[in-house]
Amino acid sequence: MATLLHIDSSVSPAEASASRAVAAAFRAHWQEQHPDGTVVYRDLSAQPVPHITADAHTAGFADPATHTPGQAAAFAERVRLIEELEQADAVLIGAPMYNFSIPSTLKAWLDNVILIGRTAGEAPSAKGTPVTVVASRGGSYAPGTPREGYEYVQNYLAAVLGDALGLDVDFIVPELTMAPQNPAMAELVPLYEASRDRALEEAATKAKQLAERFAA
Repeated sequence: MATLLHIDSSVSPAEASASRAVAAAFRAHWQEQHPDGTVVYRDLSAQPVPHITADAHTAGFADPATHTPGQAAAFAERVRLIEELEQADAVLIGAPMYNFSIPSTLKAWLDNVILIGRTAGEAPSAKGTPVTVVASRGGSYAPGTPREGYEYVQNYLAAVLGDALGLDVDFIVPELTMAPQNPAMAELVPLYEASRDRALEEAATKAKQLAERFAA
């Protein structure tokens, strides 16, 4: 039975969040294919993981036998998050763009799970695990648009998840999500709706394709 690690990081509730809506659709289609599978869910907005501390950081480079009580406690929290990643057959991440970047809660999770010599380095422990990122954004940062140069979510996550952790990264990108709320973007609502519908279709297709991989 396959295990899906599902991480949300939007501060908005489900009914107001594009990343949550599309990730939920992906998860639903995944579970249709794996009704007896396991989903490990983390809502980083509702229950943030600790930001990296000096103890948590230095413990990753020290012999566990030499850990201080503070290092041991902080490192145990990191290991718990790392093991969730290592034990997952697939990963799903909701990553909305906030101020051109990812939510700080998602950055905190990444800082915890990136450990040189284990999850990162010459032989990443979760190497090859497929990860689908729902990278929603309020405007458009697609190639050829005026704000293309401000796209730091996909670029950053491709580097961290793909290059550092060795995961097999795929993106679903619903954009123009602010159009229904911002009067200045009213003329873009049809484009937003098309992007939303396309993202939901991609979520269904990608989830089913990925599930079939584990069913084979």
